[in-house]
Amino acid sequence: MKKLIINIGIFLAATTTLVSCKKEVGDKYYDPEKALTASPAGLFTGMLNNDRIASKYWNVRTFLCQMPGVYAQTSYFSNGNTAYQQSDSYSQNYWDDFYSNGGNGSACMAQYRAMEVSYNKLSTADKNTQQIIMQAAKVVLIEQAAKMVDLWGDIPYSEAGSLETGSMIKNPKFDEQKALYSSFISDLTAAAAYFKANPTNKDFSKADILLKGNVDLWARYANSLKLRLLMRTSKVDEANAKTAVLAMLNNPATYPLADGGNTGSYSPAASDILLQPLTNSTSDLHDAFLEGSWYATDYMLNTVMLTANDPRIPVIYDKYGRTIKVNGKDVFVPNKDYKAMPITFTSSEQETNYPDYSVLDSATFLFNQKLPGIVITASEVNLLKAEAYERWGSTSDAKTAYDNALKQSVAFYYYLNNLNQGGGYVNLPAPETSLVDAWVNSSTATYTGSSQEKLTKIYTQKWAHLGVLQSMEAWSEYRRTGIPALNFPSNGKLSGYETPPTRLIYPAKEKTLNAANYQAVQAKDTRKTKIFWQP
Repeated sequence: MKKLIINIGIFLAATTTLVSCKKEVGDKYYDPEKALTASPAGLFTGMLNNDRIASKYWNVRTFLCQMPGVYAQTSYFSNGNTAYQQSDSYSQNYWDDFYSNGGNGSACMAQYRAMEVSYNKLSTADKNTQQIIMQAAKVVLIEQAAKMVDLWGDIPYSEAGSLETGSMIKNPKFDEQKALYSSFISDLTAAAAYFKANPTNKDFSKADILLKGNVDLWARYANSLKLRLLMRTSKVDEANAKTAVLAMLNNPATYPLADGGNTGSYSPAASDILLQPLTNSTSDLHDAFLEGSWYATDYMLNTVMLTANDPRIPVIYDKYGRTIKVNGKDVFVPNKDYKAMPITFTSSEQETNYPDYSVLDSATFLFNQKLPGIVITASEVNLLKAEAYERWGSTSDAKTAYDNALKQSVAFYYYLNNLNQGGGYVNLPAPETSLVDAWVNSSTATYTGSSQEKLTKIYTQKWAHLGVLQSMEAWSEYRRTGIPALNFPSNGKLSGYETPPTRLIYPAKEKTLNAANYQAVQAKDTRKTKIFWQP
């Protein structure tokens, strides 16, 4: 909102430009700015150095807060007539950044194909050393490719990257989405088993800016991603998902997960899969949120958190307030309570009343120089476990996993808040155990009620935990479960865009430049076609 930008902007520095990694980063890891060196290790570092994972302006502002965050209501949006309309240019950017461009991503597919070419030229001995890097790269590729499927459905995959592998351009076919998910799950099973059976090595440790070559964490990452994908399919292919998931949960020694050691008092830094910033350059997220996306969302704050006295509120939101004149001087008067603007407000009402409502916390989000990219967290994993146990296993196991997930989410958001050590911010101490226990054991979030009521709480708390920074996952989970019961005002919306889509339309360039293969999926290319895992 223009008024807000003007009022706040006088206190802010201009957006900083991205800076190259410091020399000491290059000493510890391969320099991701020089990742075009044709070796699997160097290319792998470049593949990990992905601004579509890191908490960067372009991804948060132009994609997460423009589309999935709006469609899942995990990010605030102006309630204008185009609120649910897809941004073609920004979705094109996201598509390009996965396949080839790398301008705001890492060209994940192109990097992986280049790694395959480099790996195939190695001697047998060198292949044995570099194989662990290729396994890790496959996990990273799958994590990003699964998001592409969740956004669009069928995507080019098996034939994508011909320029890297064959020095020629071949327009790739669109692989069928359900078959892709099946191949992803199979490849993740193999990768996790590899990490369980093989030690790390110095090349992998130096190249790995994500997990520093820790094979135990890589096994947990692969298994946790597999669990996410299996549960995503579980509404439409329950029998297969149930068998595979219970095989994992009943044998944790074989299938370790990034679940924080099944305890609420865990260390996010040690257990979660997080892409830490490589430099201490100022975060540019403040611009992303100040450009209209930093207000608290109605259902999240007003319905889910406030009614439960949620202990995460102080590190996720700020009460905000108004600047008034007192004896000729500007004085900021904070609001007395946390509250979000009603989703039913028109854009003009939003513009007029914004100072009276809460915003995202500036220390945790807007000015956090060390805010990591979030891949998967223990809280999400335990909520996946809780759903599986509630549907197919022991309700007591489900409650244990759910309670741990809630406590871990508290620990996680306070961890993010305390990463910010600059700018004069006062980091909030962890809340009293009694406060957290009251939320878990005697609030509207407490694991009680019928099985369906318990599942509703699982889905709602997962959506809340994923929040604005993982809005793609939040949108996928909302489409899969239909929970929480969000209200999407349709008054005044453009015809055909009265409600959010169920998938994104393919980018214009793909339809033009890959026209022959696009014809095979053209009939599916509507904004209301469901992704295969949607019931």
